[in-house]
Amino acid sequence: MRILPEPGAARILTVATLIQTIGRGVWLTVSALFLTRSVGLSIAQVGFGLTLIALISLVASAPTGYLADRYGPRGIQITALIASGMCIAALTMVRSFPSFLAFAVCSAMADAALRGSRGAIIAGSVPPDQRVRTRAYLRSTTNLGIAVGALLAGVGIAFDTRPAYLALLLFDAAARVAAGGVLTRLDPIPPVPAPKHGPRLIALRDRPFLAFTLLDGLMSMHFSILNIALPLWIAQHTAAPNWLVSVLVLVNTTMVVAFQVPVSKGTEELSGAARAARRAGLAIAAACVIFATSGFVSTPVIVALLLIAGAFVHVLGELWHAASGWGISFGLAPAHAQGQYQGAYAMGGQVGGMLAPVVITTLAVEWGVPGWLVLGALFLGIGALVPPVTRWAASA
Repeated sequence: MRILPEPGAARILTVATLIQTIGRGVWLTVSALFLTRSVGLSIAQVGFGLTLIALISLVASAPTGYLADRYGPRGIQITALIASGMCIAALTMVRSFPSFLAFAVCSAMADAALRGSRGAIIAGSVPPDQRVRTRAYLRSTTNLGIAVGALLAGVGIAFDTRPAYLALLLFDAAARVAAGGVLTRLDPIPPVPAPKHGPRLIALRDRPFLAFTLLDGLMSMHFSILNIALPLWIAQHTAAPNWLVSVLVLVNTTMVVAFQVPVSKGTEELSGAARAARRAGLAIAAACVIFATSGFVSTPVIVALLLIAGAFVHVLGELWHAASGWGISFGLAPAHAQGQYQGAYAMGGQVGGMLAPVVITTLAVEWGVPGWLVLGALFLGIGALVPPVTRWAASA
């Protein structure tokens, strides 16, 4: 795989994504510690604020996507990145829960604008047959950037002082603004005139597309297997050492960086993308069975090998799932409404992210082996439903 895509819009987007996600990796690693240890918020207050960000971003994704269509996604994306950087910089002055909530609202709106314009900026700057490939590059780059950001954050966390946390947050803010600066090198993307008749937010009225979005969002619950279910499963139900979680994360990150682009081949068309979704459900279901099997084995080495094998199968399903979602969401969206359709598509992942902690922990951790099997059957069924729903949406 090439380290960077060919010169042009795809390369500019990749470089901007790398810069932005290095900052995001810092934020994901340090935010909870900063808010509790330096600002003095309780865990419940931090959780409430982060949930508020997720809810506002969910509701605002499609409307901000509509704005990206009407006013041009490049300008919306750059503005959102600068606003996001300013929000993070302002967080360094937060000293109370009310001021944290004010930050949460501003940050959520900027995040919604980023989500709503991301797909539209790809659709407007990259040829149709290269859109899925470009998103694959961006996803690989995102994983790499977050990993680098997490390593940088680890250096600051080692000091565990307010100046160190503030320096990390300001680094994140600067990275977001710098990413916006890189995007100014993109050619302007002309806005698309709104239809003269009918509703404006047509994505939220497109029932077949929303059905696909819901299925894709439910499928996205599998992302929580790695960072929520497996750490608890390993600690409570297996003979494997707890540090094996780090190995599984490394397997996942490495595979995504190395193989997201080649695995995405063939998903540019709706039929190929729908088949990839079915394969994703099958692979994730198989991984659930392998993880369940690890609960029956008492030999640590064999348990570790089973868990690593399951992680490989799971990430293969993850790669197919990601590629299928991009191909279908781009393929079903009208040319004049890519922004709002991509914003609506992003809502599915946000819904899945909110449901996943309860669903995944209840089934995989509390129910144990039977829960893993139920979880596998759920993903298998979701993957099987995507092709007929895609055909329905394409013919509507």
